Parts: sequence; C-alpha cells; structure tokens
Amino acid sequence: MKNIAILGSTGSIGVSTLDIVSSHPDRFRIIALTAGKNLDLFATQIKKFTPRIAAVASPDDIPRLRELCHGVDVIITGGVEGLVAAATADESDMVVAAIVGAAGLVPTAAAIRAGKDIALANKEILVTAGHLFMELVAAAGVRLFPVDSEHSAIFQSMEGHRSEDIQRIILTASGGPFLNTPADSLGAVTVADALNHPNWAMGKKISIDSATMMNKGLEVIEAHWLFNTPVDKIQVNIHPQSIIHSMVEYIDGSVIAQLGSPDMKAPIAYALAYPERITTGVKPLDLTTMSGLTFHNPDCEKFPCLQLAYRAMTDGESMPAVMNAANEIAVAEFLAGTCSFTRIAEIIERTMDAHVPHPLGSIEEVLDADRWGRETAREICREMVY
Repeated sequence: MKNIAILGSTGSIGVSTLDIVSSHPDRFRIIALTAGKNLDLFATQIKKFTPRIAAVASPDDIPRLRELCHGVDVIITGGVEGLVAAATADESDMVVAAIVGAAGLVPTAAAIRAGKDIALANKEILVTAGHLFMELVAAAGVRLFPVDSEHSAIFQSMEGHRSEDIQRIILTASGGPFLNTPADSLGAVTVADALNHPNWAMGKKISIDSATMMNKGLEVIEAHWLFNTPVDKIQVNIHPQSIIHSMVEYIDGSVIAQLGSPDMKAPIAYALAYPERITTGVKPLDLTTMSGLTFHNPDCEKFPCLQLAYRAMTDGESMPAVMNAANEIAVAEFLAGTCSFTRIAEIIERTMDAHVPHPLGSIEEVLDADRWGRETAREICREMVY
C-alpha cells in the first residue's frame, strides 16, 4: 500500500489522480489533500477519501471547509503552513505536486526535505528553481517522477539506456487551438477560443499556455533539469495528433518514442506505480484508424512565447523565474478579459527586457524574483491600452 498526498486535488491532475486511486484501493491510500478555491469539490473529495489532513490555500476558507466537512475525522488547515503540513505528513510515501504555478514551490520543497518521493505535475517548480530543486532531490535521496505526458514519455523512452548515448530529446506539441489560425487573426481570439484545446482536457492556465506555446517552452526548461540535457539538445516538433508524446534520439540513429491516447491518467499512473504498470481506463490506441502522424517545426514568429522561454534559459539565473511570473500575470489578465491574446507575449517580453538576471541561492530568493516579475508585469499591464 502506497500512501499518497496530493497538492492541488481539485485541479485536472488531482481529479485524475483520485480516479486512479479509486480504481486501485488495494494499492493506494490518500493521506493528505490540498486545494484552492473549489471548496465544494474539495469537501466531496475529503468525504470520499478521508485524508488525515486537508489544507486550503487561503486560511479565510478554513471555517467554510470545516462547515462543509462537519462530522468527518480530518484535520483542516490552510495557508502556506497548512500546505506544508499536508506535503510533509508523516505517513505519506509520495507527494503528487499538482498546484499550478509558483505557489507550489514551498510545499514541494518541504516534501522533498521530508524525504517524500515526488510525482511532479507542476512544471513551474523546475522552471523557476531547477538547480535548487535538483540539489534538494539529490541531498534527500528521493525520486522525482515526471507527470507531464511529454516528460513521462521521455522518462519511459530513456529507461534501460545510458544518458550519455542521447543525441537529442524531441518534445512533441499539438500546436494548440490556433495551429492553423492566421497570425494576423490572433489578436481577436476570445478566451473561449483559447480554452478550446483540440486534444487535451486541461485546466484554464495550462490551456492558455498551450495556446500561446509557452507551455512547450516551460517543458523545454523542465526537460533540461529533469534529464540533465543541454537546452540546445532539446527540440520541439509540432505533432497535431498528440499520439506520440515525445521521443529520444540516440547517437546510433535510433529514435525511441512513447505513444498513447491523449489522457493524463496514463502518465499519472506510471508515476504512482513505477516501476509497475497498472490499469487506467485510458482508451486503447488503434493505429489502424489513423490517417497518419505528422510533424513540423513550430512557427516562433507566430508563437513568440516559445522563443522567449529559450531566451530565458539562455540568460539563466533569475530570468526563468521572472519570465514564469510575467506569464502567470499575463495569462490571468487575458482570462479576465483585460488584455488581448497577443499581448500575453508582449507583457512577458517587456518584463524580461526590464530585468537584469542575477544568481538565485535559495527558495526565498526565487520567490523574491517571482514577486519582482509579477509586480513589473502588472505595471506593464496598467500602462497598456487593451
């Protein structure tokens, strides 16, 4: 029996993880759950899975959650201290880190220090503080299992092979909802348009990141840290069918790929049960029904966010944290209807242009860079005319 804590249980990754746990009650038990604002769903999860600890992001929501969970034997807490308590619960063996954005930094770092294996679904953790987190993982002697479908595919394609034999990593990208939209039409797209991903069912923030291709840029940085691979050996290919989730090319010319239906339950289950495989309910892949699998290079002029992520990694030091912070603000502004889709990249680039990269020696310094990036991006947003 593996004891699990989920940071971000009401998001799409958290919900899918709980579905897998429900299907395998003999293998997994929920010890701790955390959530943001969806208190009704969170209360339903608490009643069903009876964790020992449940934490909400805002302490102001604790009374309401206690009211919703009246009669349930659970410790209800909140705020950063509450998230850390859930992440470090004594009984847990693995923490699923699925809190969106930089908010997952502190509790995930605490979980690593407490000796918990991590199923990592929060790519921003490695984007903003990759060197610090990989040092923490090494010092604590824990395992870091990727949950992103692309990084899980890379992880699976590297199993049994020597890292020094890798020629390059090929991250696949669907191209999002605007793959075939003319560039001069992107300024008029709506939030509903951007959320309408052709292949994947995801949360709002990651859906917008997919539409701008920033998501793929973040994944390039994440892959660099996860697999200790230079950024210039990580390539992005547009693959609209989302069947090949990523590939690894070796020095002998061999390319090993992982294929599957676009469903996050498969990579989540692989992380939870590694090295075993378990049933997931994912639709079997029938290649005979497909007309073809296609690939082409991304259009970085049409989707400048991808190139901004490469730039952030080249600049290094604090720049990836600032870029990520600016992206979170820009995406929030777009979702709120206060900036256009094409302004997302502009806000990020202007924030990066205003920043002088400097070394980051602690999580606190990462959070300082994150705050600077957010404040600067907000100021840029105020200066803009929608």
